[in-house]
Amino acid sequence: MVTKRFKNINKLIEGKQDKALPVAEALELLKKCPKTKFDESVELSVKLGIDSKKADQQVRGTVSLPHGTGKNIRVLVFAKGEKIKEALAAGAEEAGDEALVEKVKGGFEAFDAVVATPEMMREVGKLGKILGPKGLMPAPKAGTVTNEVGKTVKELKAGKVEFKVDKNNLINNMVGKLSFSSENLTANIRAFMEALQKARPSSAKGVFLLSLYMSSTMGPGFKIDLASCLTL
Repeated sequence: MVTKRFKNINKLIEGKQDKALPVAEALELLKKCPKTKFDESVELSVKLGIDSKKADQQVRGTVSLPHGTGKNIRVLVFAKGEKIKEALAAGAEEAGDEALVEKVKGGFEAFDAVVATPEMMREVGKLGKILGPKGLMPAPKAGTVTNEVGKTVKELKAGKVEFKVDKNNLINNMVGKLSFSSENLTANIRAFMEALQKARPSSAKGVFLLSLYMSSTMGPGFKIDLASCLTL
């Protein structure tokens, strides 16, 4: 059964979903869709012209969204000694050494991002089967294996996000909340796309950005005109 909400959405977007829209028009349409009971995320899905099966064509990096994600990021830090105090002082929800590793092994999962000092990675590696599938394993390329735990926690809290290509050559990331102003969402999208282009592997040939789609959590998806996106 098609709900009244989706009937209204279908009427609003009629004739639009087969076209490549400018970013501004897509955002306007998403904001006009009937509201849900929660603040939906705005998400991008980018198809890349690479072969993610090749080690030299992996795309991974981080970007600090200028207006944050709109989400309270719960940060877990694996460290020892003074670094534990530094992480907690910076706002980490949990910080600890081997005892925290055991806590996560036991089922603790109230966190959205994980940071570790280099000396803790041998222990953290034991959590690969837990953190790996969730995309939360700390990595040097993502800046989450570091001795600068306080700085990293603050950046994550302020809106620093990681992006990583999947096996289908896709990158899927949220860039804010639907309640954000169009200007703030546009600024976040600009920052994200610039960071993605900078992460292009030198071995990647031909067209790097093949397609871009924008959607909200419970809303429709729109194909985006890449030319409009790259000139924001």
